[in-house]
Amino acid sequence: MASADLRDELLCSICLSTYTDPVMLRCGQNFCGVCIDRVLDTQDASGVYSCPECGEEFLERPALMRNLVLRKIMENFLFTPPTKTESGIFCTYCVDSPVPAVRSCLHCEASLCDKHLRSHSKSPEHVLSDPSTSLEKRKCSVHKKILEYYCTEDAACICVSCSLAGEHRGHRVEMLDEASEKKKKKFKNVLQKRIAMNNEIEKKVQSLEESRRKAQEKAAGEAERVTALCTDIRRRVDGLEKKVLSEISRQEKEESLSLSALIHQLEIKKDELSRKMRHIEELCNMTDPLTVLQEPDTGDLCDPEEEGGDEDTGGHDKQPHDGDDLDVAVISHTLHTLCEVITGLRIGIYVEGPADILLDVNTAGIDVHISDDLKTGSWTQMNHKRPETAERFEGYQVMSRRGFTSGRHYWDVESSRLGDWRVGMCYPSIDRRGCQSPVGDNTKSWSLRRYNNQYSVIHDSKEVPLSQQISIDRVRICLDYEAGQLSFYELCDPIRHLHTFTAIFSEPLFAALHLYKSSIKILRGSSNSNKPL
Repeated sequence: MASADLRDELLCSICLSTYTDPVMLRCGQNFCGVCIDRVLDTQDASGVYSCPECGEEFLERPALMRNLVLRKIMENFLFTPPTKTESGIFCTYCVDSPVPAVRSCLHCEASLCDKHLRSHSKSPEHVLSDPSTSLEKRKCSVHKKILEYYCTEDAACICVSCSLAGEHRGHRVEMLDEASEKKKKKFKNVLQKRIAMNNEIEKKVQSLEESRRKAQEKAAGEAERVTALCTDIRRRVDGLEKKVLSEISRQEKEESLSLSALIHQLEIKKDELSRKMRHIEELCNMTDPLTVLQEPDTGDLCDPEEEGGDEDTGGHDKQPHDGDDLDVAVISHTLHTLCEVITGLRIGIYVEGPADILLDVNTAGIDVHISDDLKTGSWTQMNHKRPETAERFEGYQVMSRRGFTSGRHYWDVESSRLGDWRVGMCYPSIDRRGCQSPVGDNTKSWSLRRYNNQYSVIHDSKEVPLSQQISIDRVRICLDYEAGQLSFYELCDPIRHLHTFTAIFSEPLFAALHLYKSSIKILRGSSNSNKPL
């Protein structure tokens, strides 16, 4: 009965069935992966997690660790047939107490323990088999004889009468044991394939879990890097602010002191002039000529223009500027540097809503196929027989359904590895026909081009080859409408800048694709200002 006890030990305490994909908590208890997940889901709302077996509590949702040893035990246990004493079938003749049966007699339709087996008839018609509760199923339903053969043509177990005179007469038959061994062999082959498939799936799961772990680590590292960078930017901005405010305060104090000193000097001179003016007025009002003439002719009563002027005030009409000038150029350079850093951050961290780019079938040339989700444009030799309208391109070109008149936006594309293409943005007033209609071949559009596996940027038919060797086919297009910048980046690790167009945009800008024996898929987009047309 030890094996029966083992079976009890292999039961999940939640579903009370044998373990399926067993996992283990930190406390050492084992459960089916699905069962414990459901229990933990019910505990999410309370925020307190505990083991349903031992009751140990966890501050956070506990990680589930695969119990590979227990999994192997389960695989071996499930595919190992039970022994005679494990069958749960008891002797038919032991009525006083249940005794496990070791064999069953098909003729008697009874199960026998060791004691009754020794006294059982040894005649040929008494066929013994492993203990079974369904002995009637081992007899032919027509002839009531023991099933001894297997008809390979009808895939049925038959008795001797069926093979000799019944409906299976003349068919190819085999002994049950022989047919059973052949079928077991097939089952074993299938089992081996299933085990191999299971192991392969297990390896893929482990690989994906490792990839997920690395992705989480990478995201955490990027978040830490961005946090540190933003913290440094804030520190530098705060330091610059304190420096500028301190310098402004210092200059204000110096100029205030200098002006106070000049004001004091001027006040003294003013008082002296007032005294002289009163004395002169008194002389002018005197009626006695003798007194006026006897007044000493000194410099105090001379014409003020003949006096020393501002010499005694040190030139108070000049503006004081003895302190160091505020280094505006350095401050401006620092601010521009910070702006560039922040702009670089925005390239990888665009938020606040998607800039969903969908292609406008009404603008697509007749040789351009547009996917049902309006995300992919492909060159095709099939004429789509679209109506010829003023907004439709004559060539292999298509525009987006929406344009942008403000804000910062980006969108990513993935191109096919074959053929030539252009991707960029254009004004809605771009020519739809003629040799200058392709995006980049006019003043109303800007594009990144691939031609014969060489890359370049084009505006107003002026082509600038790119010196960088582009190794992948994913590109990001970034638009800063107010700043007048349209930039192209290669989506590699790390992201690499290819080229930036600078212009004063005067119309809405639409995404544009030009395709020849190629296709382009729009992957995603984002913006920080949703103001499309």
